[in-house]
Amino acid sequence: MKDHSKGSAAVQSAARVGAEVAAAHADDVDRKARFPKEALEALRREKLLGAFVPPELGGLGHGMVELAEACTALAQHCSATGMVLAMHHIQVACLVRHGLSEPYIRDYLVELCERQLLLASITSEVGVGGDTRTSICAVERDDAAGRFRFKKEATTISYGEQADDWLATCRRAPDAAGSDQVLVLLRKGDTTLTRTTNWDTLGMRGTCSPGFSVVSSGVTGQIVPGSFADSSAETMVPFSHILWSAVWLGIAIDAVARASAFVRAEARRKPGSVPPTAMRLAELSSRLQLMRINVHAVASECDELIRSGGSQALLSLGFALKMNNLKISSSEMVAEIVHRALSICGIMAYKNDTPFSLGRHLRDALSAALMIGNDRILSKSASMLLVYKDD
Repeated sequence: MKDHSKGSAAVQSAARVGAEVAAAHADDVDRKARFPKEALEALRREKLLGAFVPPELGGLGHGMVELAEACTALAQHCSATGMVLAMHHIQVACLVRHGLSEPYIRDYLVELCERQLLLASITSEVGVGGDTRTSICAVERDDAAGRFRFKKEATTISYGEQADDWLATCRRAPDAAGSDQVLVLLRKGDTTLTRTTNWDTLGMRGTCSPGFSVVSSGVTGQIVPGSFADSSAETMVPFSHILWSAVWLGIAIDAVARASAFVRAEARRKPGSVPPTAMRLAELSSRLQLMRINVHAVASECDELIRSGGSQALLSLGFALKMNNLKISSSEMVAEIVHRALSICGIMAYKNDTPFSLGRHLRDALSAALMIGNDRILSKSASMLLVYKDD
């Protein structure tokens, strides 16, 4: 039985989209490395792309816990769909939490909710070695005309061709330091994407994330106020690590559900006996519980900090370490849980044409440790632990 929240209507809607739409197309999305367009259209019909936007701007005003539960509910059926929604929410959160003082951004969020626009991220860049906190490209402002120009060579843009608009990082000005970055909202009508690489990967194939050369222009109101360093620490990192972890939890939940169904089928074949795989299933269930508790607890804490206006707490070393630890543990546990489930089901999970198949789950799970490499995160945590005291 699937683990669907019985909480908000939005979470129930996401669960319904997952079960009725995403599940029907998940294998085809994976096989063809195509965008899960059917599930995204269903999410639009449910008005879920504005879930984090405040109600006064037309959104649902949901918090982190509900966003995470919705991503988990989707990922149980199609992890690519869950990940696309998670990435969209991360970008929307940056605009909501850091852009509301700019009238253009406020108006854009109203439009996003009305039209259910899909927002993607352009943070990667050729030549920076995967460090999203450094940019080579810069926004070029013409303050007299109130406009800007933008050009970037991105190594990957998830669902870049399918997005309606994009939120990109760049240096504040051509003479700014590489770490002095801002976020810029790029509108589809003013932006040209030229594909530079392909997306033929082991897993997460439906996220459709090749590289692009990006050229855009617009009005200066599209530049998000403040620095990317603050929006990254306060919003992009915690939302990324929590919502990614929620997606990985969904993958793990479905893997355990398939293993459970397999063990129950074994038990029915030999009434009155406990299958030898049942003990391994019990061990697997305990691992899933640990993962679920960890994701839910950190999501709840993040909600509390945001509600209390605790920006300083979000910027603290302690919270940064907690985010890093969540990402590391979740990315490792999802692969472990799926592998254990595969061992329980044996050849029936190894084959692609059975109800217990776990090939897609395992391939998708293996991407988790690579989404901002775990070694890079551990290196940052190691530096922080040299000065952090856990009181």
